[in-house]
Amino acid sequence: MINNTLSAYTVENSSIDNNLHITETRHRGIKELESTLSLSPFLPSGITWRQTWLVFVAAIFLVTVPVFIEAPLVRSLPTLSLVITGFWIWLSLTLMSRPHTYLWGDLLLGFSWSWFTGAIYWGWLRWEPLWHLPIESLGLPFAIWCLCRNWGKVGNWFYLGSLFGTVLTDIYFYVVDLMPYWREIMRTDADGASGILRNALAQVQTPWGEVWAIILALALLTVGLVSLGKKQKHWYAFGGAVLSTILVDSLFLIAAILT
Repeated sequence: MINNTLSAYTVENSSIDNNLHITETRHRGIKELESTLSLSPFLPSGITWRQTWLVFVAAIFLVTVPVFIEAPLVRSLPTLSLVITGFWIWLSLTLMSRPHTYLWGDLLLGFSWSWFTGAIYWGWLRWEPLWHLPIESLGLPFAIWCLCRNWGKVGNWFYLGSLFGTVLTDIYFYVVDLMPYWREIMRTDADGASGILRNALAQVQTPWGEVWAIILALALLTVGLVSLGKKQKHWYAFGGAVLSTILVDSLFLIAAILT
């Protein structure tokens, strides 16, 4: 009787240990799966610190490209600029198909949405600033859809950072009442633009314009630096896109002063 009881007790304990082992194994498996999903598909886990900073630098560069390269192109050849979007998408998907270049393809795919929306707005709708944000936000549903599935984090966070910078810049134009100057510049030639820029600059140099410039610059700086503090490659892409907005806006201000 005692032996039977001990045998049953041993079997029960063994069953409990096995169940605990299975539960622990499953828990570990879930943790490993979550860790794997936190990286983009096919992306090697050994992302170096140097690569993370390269993402930051690349994000800054890719924000300036639409401003200083696409803007002149889209004015004269809007259809070509729009078609080039297909090339960026093809190139990004090609890079994403290879493990060692997946990261850069991921980033380039996010850039493709910025290029696409910029081509549409600056090619055909640039005369109306009220259309700027709605058009620039066309890629937002896709970015959110991808992030909800933990896919393409670097590129989609880059797009969101670029869009965030655009939102704050447009807010500045609204609150400082620069929209009328925007419309005038888009409808005039280079000779007439200099006078309009001088009037817009006078509006910026008022106490109201200067206070709002400081507020929005601090907001961009804070969000950008906090993002870099997270020390993850997709946050570096986001932070680089946000901080580069300050650079681009500063260059436009300097150009207006020198005009």
